[in-house]
Amino acid sequence: MRDAEAIYRTPLSAAGGLAVTGSGRQHARRAVTDRKLPSFAVVLVERGQGWLETAATGRLSLTGPALFWLFPNRVHSYAPDQGGWDERWALFEGSFTRDFVRLRIIAERHPVVALHHLDEVVRLFAKLHADLLDDTNLGQASAALMLHRIVVSAARQASGAADRRQERRDMADIVETLRRRAMQPLDLAAFAAEHGMSPATLRRRFTLETGLPPKAFQLRARMDHAKQLLATTDEKIETVAAMIGLDDPFYFSRVFHEREGCSPREFRARYPRA
Repeated sequence: MRDAEAIYRTPLSAAGGLAVTGSGRQHARRAVTDRKLPSFAVVLVERGQGWLETAATGRLSLTGPALFWLFPNRVHSYAPDQGGWDERWALFEGSFTRDFVRLRIIAERHPVVALHHLDEVVRLFAKLHADLLDDTNLGQASAALMLHRIVVSAARQASGAADRRQERRDMADIVETLRRRAMQPLDLAAFAAEHGMSPATLRRRFTLETGLPPKAFQLRARMDHAKQLLATTDEKIETVAAMIGLDDPFYFSRVFHEREGCSPREFRARYPRA
């Protein structure tokens, strides 16, 4: 990789969820110093060593294969060592980035991801670059999809998923157990002890697996079941509340409205039975 390549694109007005605004590759030898970007960026270091410095992390050593995330309007600096490094990069923006940050799929305090499966990530970057070259609506949509896959692949490699398959299978079983018991009262301490964990450990691992802590996951499962009952049965509202484990129909109606933006009766009216 010797010749630098770079593409910049203005995102489509309709591409609000996720848009790739630039992509490139090069053999980098120079430092980037005290720079701010208006968008997110991801930099893939295929080979080489160097460092990354941000206000959130201080200076971090970096050895390829690895990638790092850059956050908008944050001062950052990075540089390869004297031998340079082979890098690929992409710029991106859109409302999906808020979800990436909220779910801690990308984190400002942990921007560097050591890669165990470089070939997979290189293929995604190469496809993203080719899609952006296409410069069509379909090409930009496909580039956004490739960027989303890069985010997910990096998150999986950061979590050590490839080396912790059994732990993830165990956690999936716990999630399924809570899903089955969602209509029953939840004693988090007892539930955690049942699975050989402290409540704090279970909450942390459960949130990492699902994006929600156990009680929030339980409430979502209850509300989803309530919607099913409202749309497919003629049960009274208070009966539906009791069937999902909430004895107070007024509390049920208030929570339902907060989550769905309408009352249970209004939801039922939207989906009349045939």
